[in-house]
Amino acid sequence: MDIIDENFSQDFHCLVYDNAPTHLKRTPTAPSAKKMTKNTPPVGKNWLVEVNMYDENGKQIYNSDGSYKKQHVQMSSSGFTEDGTPQSFYFEPGHEREGVFKGMAIILEERGFKGCVGRNGRLAECGDFSQGCVTAGQPDCCCRRMLYNEPDFVNVWPRLEEVANARGFAVLFLPKFHCELNFIEQCWGYAKRVYRTFPLTKKEDEMEKNIITALDSVPLETMRRCDVLDSRFRSL
Repeated sequence: MDIIDENFSQDFHCLVYDNAPTHLKRTPTAPSAKKMTKNTPPVGKNWLVEVNMYDENGKQIYNSDGSYKKQHVQMSSSGFTEDGTPQSFYFEPGHEREGVFKGMAIILEERGFKGCVGRNGRLAECGDFSQGCVTAGQPDCCCRRMLYNEPDFVNVWPRLEEVANARGFAVLFLPKFHCELNFIEQCWGYAKRVYRTFPLTKKEDEMEKNIITALDSVPLETMRRCDVLDSRFRSL
């Protein structure tokens, strides 16, 4: 994006990515009911999100053993209560348990869904939740399923899209299993074909040299042709 801004700032740009999990990953604090507890944690405890720590320059901070240094923060919320008031997943300032996670049951009750709080309320999660709560067969079978279906939980942008949009770039994610829509796949195919013409070797330095040579062998004109061909598929 820095290169585009520096050299082509006068144009509109749409960045195209495939559906790789790393491309679709959300920010760690984005709304997610995956690990939420149904009830408010006991006194002295809280439910928070574990995230990596970064310094003032945006660089990852490491522990002495080389592992990522972590911290626990509140999960962000963009939802609303039943009366339209912006909702926080944590008790507001002035509450006796200020800053403590409310729990899925209270969050849903505040949004107008009744029958969630208490022992006789909805379950935190159906036994076959990972299969889509097939047994219950309804969208309000358990607290976790209900939150999963809430707009602010569904319509969360991937981190990549958030960063790109903040800088004025549009983002397009290609559907799965459609490599014909991504010209880089055609370029990979060209390079692989060239690589297969090299003699077999078990030496790592020779393999690295052959890979670099194969990648460098893809002509710019071929890249452009592949992109033109793929753009025809994308326009259908």
